[in-house]
Amino acid sequence: MATTAARGPADRATGRAAGSAAKGGRLKENQTARTFYWMVLPAVVLFLVFHTIPVLQGVFYSLTDSPGYGDWSFVGLSNYTALFGDPRVMSAYWFTFRFAIIATVLVNALALTIAVWLNGRIKWKNTLRGVYFIPNVLSVLVIGYVFQYLFAGAVPALATALGIDRLSTSILADPQLAWVGIVILAVWQATAFNIIIYIAGLQTVPQELYEAGSLDGASAWRQFTSITFPMIAGFFTINMVLALKNFLQVFDHVLALTNGGPGTSTESVSVLIFKGGFQGGEYGYQLANATIFMIVIIAFAAFQLRVLQRREVSL
Repeated sequence: MATTAARGPADRATGRAAGSAAKGGRLKENQTARTFYWMVLPAVVLFLVFHTIPVLQGVFYSLTDSPGYGDWSFVGLSNYTALFGDPRVMSAYWFTFRFAIIATVLVNALALTIAVWLNGRIKWKNTLRGVYFIPNVLSVLVIGYVFQYLFAGAVPALATALGIDRLSTSILADPQLAWVGIVILAVWQATAFNIIIYIAGLQTVPQELYEAGSLDGASAWRQFTSITFPMIAGFFTINMVLALKNFLQVFDHVLALTNGGPGTSTESVSVLIFKGGFQGGEYGYQLANATIFMIVIIAFAAFQLRVLQRREVSL
């Protein structure tokens, strides 16, 4: 009885201490949660002000005949229905899709090849990585004007000297070939970023796998298809999605090289929206075009992620 009585106050003290500790823990968690929300709030406000609200305003004005200034009237969905019968809009979408798909494939094929090569046992590996990254830090407009000079002057002069009549004039002035010049510029500039992503992925592949493959007599190509590519499938997915998304929004490359010409043969959707919306008095109409284009880009990205992530699982 004495022992039980002696333990009573001690147990009660222990219980009070445990309760205080639990209460202190919950208080600390609440303080942490409040701190987290206060830290996130500025970013949320900035996102709403500079992204969500402008997007919603754009969707609203796409339902009007606004020229970008002055009076406007509500026209409902007539802008959207007119888009599908506009040959200039259809031509811009065709050029954009063709350009984006070709450039995405070329960029990833070239970047993966260079990344695998740079990841091997070669001299000045780090120096070459820095050299290959240079195009990514240069302004697209600046290098675009350099490429314009090359295509308009240097390449025709060299082709004339070699007797290649097809290239004796600027390809940027040829409606059938002008898009090739834009692809070359875009691939040259974008490959750098993809190389860095692939190199980061290659660093995660254990060297023991390659050693085991070599002992089993696997060729370099077999090691790539059975070890390297499956291990960096996630990085491949990231590069493919980002590359296609960026190329669908191609703007600077076209503006620097051809400005959409000759005629409208290289006019991308972004360039058309810019010209028509800000220079042609078609503000409401091109906002409808921009809304459709936003949905298209989201759909492409979602489809890519779904397909490529399934591919990752199968690998």
